[in-house]
Amino acid sequence: MPEKTKLSQPASILTLTLNPALDMASSVAKMIPDEKLRCSEPQLDPGGGGLNVSRAVHALGGESLALVALGGLTGDRLAELIRREGVMFLGITGPGETRQSLTVNEQATGRQFRFMLPGPVWGEEDQERVFMLLRAAGKPGGFAVISGSQPPGVPIDFPAKLAAAMAGMRVVLDTSGTALTQAVEHPIPGLEVLRMDGEEAEALAGRKLESRADTADFAQALVRRGVARKVIVARGADGSVLADDSTRIFAKAPKVQVNSKVGAGDSFVGGYVLALARGQSEGEALAQGVASAAAAVMSAATELCTARDVARLLPEAAVSAV
Repeated sequence: MPEKTKLSQPASILTLTLNPALDMASSVAKMIPDEKLRCSEPQLDPGGGGLNVSRAVHALGGESLALVALGGLTGDRLAELIRREGVMFLGITGPGETRQSLTVNEQATGRQFRFMLPGPVWGEEDQERVFMLLRAAGKPGGFAVISGSQPPGVPIDFPAKLAAAMAGMRVVLDTSGTALTQAVEHPIPGLEVLRMDGEEAEALAGRKLESRADTADFAQALVRRGVARKVIVARGADGSVLADDSTRIFAKAPKVQVNSKVGAGDSFVGGYVLALARGQSEGEALAQGVASAAAAVMSAATELCTARDVARLLPEAAVSAV
């Protein structure tokens, strides 16, 4: 995997979030069925895969443009929270009311409960409006991140349609469920990066991926089938594996106290893509992604990584060949 040449100007980063959420985080002493549970004062954050990637990029001192579907009073509140964080965004008129999500920590056990509402249904006209905007906003050679859940109403090959509307951009796809299965079984032409977690990889492989080499074999096999130019598989607290056609590398995850897993994957993508946009090597980008994910799980509730934590953890994210 060749080293990248340092760029005088970072490449552009575009993120897309069609199913964002107003994230609320709270805690209770103990989760007890059929009782009124008195929650702590909620923390509110803008949420959704692509939007969280842009938030992570901003936290690390980078710039991106977040395209975010917004609707109703919840959408207005979400937009205000994005403005307060200083993330550059462009609102897309979405159908219906923007969804909400709730994360509750149980103080007695430290367990975390996450409740995700579905969001409004997207019709064909709504989808076509997004394609037109992507064709206008995309910059050839830049990075485009498709991350998070797909909104109700879109076809399972929707990520492929989105990627087609961003011709000339380096598309990074981080999705799950049927959309991920579709992307593997019916590869998206020209896809730059496909990322997934270890459980998703094992489900697709139909077997346990016990070792780093097992994970690298699986990821490289997907690359050689034309699924993407690079495949990244997160191995949880172990770290992440990245493979292309000829190279397989692993970045070790720093050991940290886990406070919340919310946004860890999005922080990884933000750190990884920002490093590539700045002209760093694949190894450096993978290390920054892993350090960003570790920094995110250290944070409380729905907060993401911080630049200070990432800088401190980065030396621990050692990169090696697999």
